[in-house]
Amino acid sequence: MPNALISVTDKSQLVEFAQELVTLGWVIWASGGTSNELRKNSITVNELSDYTGMGEMLGGRVKTLHPAIYAGILARDIPEDEKVLANNNWLRFDLVVVNLYPFEKKVQSPNIDLGEAIENIDIGGVALLRAAAKNFQRVLVVCDPADYSVVIDALKSGQNTETLRRSLAWKAFGVTSRYDAFIAGFLSSGEVYPLNLYRCQNLRYGENPHQQAIFYSFSPNGKPFDGRVLQGKELSYNNILDVDSGWRVVSSFDEPTVAIIKHLSPCGIASANTVAEAYRQALECDPVSAFGGIVASNRVVDETAAIQMKDLFIECIVSPGFTSEAMEILSRKKNCRVIEIPISTQYSNEQWELRSVYHGVLRQSVDWGDPHGTEWRVVTSKHPDQEQMAALKFAWKACQHVKSNAIVLAKGKSTVGIGGGQPNRVQSVRIAIENAGERARGAVMASDAFFPFPDSIEVAAKAGIGAIIQPGGSVRDNDVIRAADNSGIAMIFTGARHFKH
Repeated sequence: MPNALISVTDKSQLVEFAQELVTLGWVIWASGGTSNELRKNSITVNELSDYTGMGEMLGGRVKTLHPAIYAGILARDIPEDEKVLANNNWLRFDLVVVNLYPFEKKVQSPNIDLGEAIENIDIGGVALLRAAAKNFQRVLVVCDPADYSVVIDALKSGQNTETLRRSLAWKAFGVTSRYDAFIAGFLSSGEVYPLNLYRCQNLRYGENPHQQAIFYSFSPNGKPFDGRVLQGKELSYNNILDVDSGWRVVSSFDEPTVAIIKHLSPCGIASANTVAEAYRQALECDPVSAFGGIVASNRVVDETAAIQMKDLFIECIVSPGFTSEAMEILSRKKNCRVIEIPISTQYSNEQWELRSVYHGVLRQSVDWGDPHGTEWRVVTSKHPDQEQMAALKFAWKACQHVKSNAIVLAKGKSTVGIGGGQPNRVQSVRIAIENAGERARGAVMASDAFFPFPDSIEVAAKAGIGAIIQPGGSVRDNDVIRAADNSGIAMIFTGARHFKH
């Protein structure tokens, strides 16, 4: 009868998996908490300590580190190895199921004690995974509960192939590699940064057809945004970038919000009581640029919203969900990808972001808006009225998602003009005003960084801008404030810059 060694920290799906193994005629060996969990659920299990003749020691630091176990895992199908097992009356282990102490999760606690962190460094589990993965030509190794069903199906169908065992082996080596790298990063206080990536999807091509592209995930079998493509072709390289940009925007707003993105740039952002109204207002900002863009919503898309979207050519629509009525309408847009992203996939959970450069990677903390303690102050003689203040708050948040030099014009809680990605700020102001047209009159203006000269204020004044929000900090701040005062414009300094390169 084949033997399975099971030692897991994450016991999700464990009982069902073990029961399937027993039904298939496997003998299960386990120790500690795993053994107790199986026995509690009436599953026959053999104690590893009975087999080795040695119990746990050193407060649990030594459990499975024994020649009888590792010889049974590492033995090959050759006479010399078989002789060693026979002479010592040792078993062969044909399946090793292990997941590790949650070191990464534990040390993310801000008050983690070094001693506690060290005790969460798994030794035996890593050694078991490496041994089983090394001998994948004979042994199945499972490090992820998500693979339990794959293994059971393979055993039932007689498809325990070397291809399967090899794929499970490299996955196990990936887990141990990431685990050790994370420990090194923790102990070195950031001198080492762990970066394990798993190939999850070959993309049709990159930004252009002559470029190759692959989607890698930080976890095996990962999907872009942990989402599901409900309709349409698989996401392309450019789709993934645009969806990422759109989801970042709407994730930063609490109210129902829609963002329309084209080539990584927002061409309309709006918050409203409903998705349909937010979409209508976002589209009004720049309907020309919206053609062929992606639409992101932080609320479920319903029938009314879908009706609004049906006539525009849209590459992707992304949302936490879609009603059946909405899907019926969107199903007629055959070339439109419809993506459902769990609302739990919020970018606010991310602490760091990475960006590749030639021969290296840049790492920075994520910009989630003004840092704690930021104080806005009115620097002009005129103060924004209540309506302007609400629009300024919206514009300031929207501005953080536009490429620098970023300028956003807003009325209420919707953008009416956006200018960004220009090498000088006054050009972004002109673009935003041109896009807004007559809607610029009475709008407010947000700038992601200070105005180096008063020229942008003078252009804004001619267009009828009523209030401005910006970080301040220029050596010519007094000239800028004077220009605003001369034009009767209220201006707020935030003291916080939000460049987006």
